[in-house]
Amino acid sequence: MLRILMIGAAVLAGAAALGLGGVYVMSEARLRDVSRGPAFDYPIPTDAASIKHGRHIARTRGCFGCHGQKLEGKDFGEQWDWPERAVAPNLAAFARDHDAATMEAAIRQGIGANGKALVSMPSFNFARLTDEDTAALIAFLKSAPVVENNLPKPKLGWAVRWTFATGEETHMVQWVDAVPPLRVDAVAEPQLARGEYLAMTMCNECHGLDVRGFAMFPPPTPDLAMVAAISREDFETLIRTGVGIGGRELGLMGLVAPDRFPELTEQEIDDLYAYLSSLINEPPAEGVFWRP
Repeated sequence: MLRILMIGAAVLAGAAALGLGGVYVMSEARLRDVSRGPAFDYPIPTDAASIKHGRHIARTRGCFGCHGQKLEGKDFGEQWDWPERAVAPNLAAFARDHDAATMEAAIRQGIGANGKALVSMPSFNFARLTDEDTAALIAFLKSAPVVENNLPKPKLGWAVRWTFATGEETHMVQWVDAVPPLRVDAVAEPQLARGEYLAMTMCNECHGLDVRGFAMFPPPTPDLAMVAAISREDFETLIRTGVGIGGRELGLMGLVAPDRFPELTEQEIDDLYAYLSSLINEPPAEGVFWRP
């Protein structure tokens, strides 16, 4: 009887191992089923003004929030355990160790240095970044001092691998591909075009790929057409501090805004306010996966 039980346990263990192996192979295949665009060959500037502008891009687009205030990397640990172990790499060290084409692929295309689709990096927030701004960002990251930080390796858990293996989960390259194109004519409406560019490279990380709201999982974020209902003054307070009208706390915005947006210029806030306010005249798209 004991022998039969031992054989049964061994069979079950073998089946489990085969099952996990299959999940691993299928998830890896899906994450590797991506293709990079042409290698980024825009000149990387070295002048102080461009590097300063690159720092502005890094601050207002959230690089410091995820990768640490010294770009030293961050272990999210229990703070965000969806992948099982989310670790934002030491970005200054990564920039020193990789060429501009590899950097651009991670930043705008959602493809890591190992050729696989990224999982946690919000590349869709950078997908519409111009070549010039991307080059300035890379220049800044390569100029940043490297602060040593002993980080653990990131880990993709079996439950998450299963969702990738079955196609239930959307990897970063697919998110990037779904970002709507910029639509405003920069010649006919320059301020709205500037505002659209800011919204589509800052706000769509949290408010849906079209900034018209996100509802895939809680907490949902609002349609930014709501900006039309508040004054320019209240909008500036909100975006610089993350505090709503009457001192209302705004959850995630209360964390994101103070870290990223105090460095926005008055012109940038004017442009962003003008564009977001204009959305009240357009119905949001239906049938998009980020608003099921």
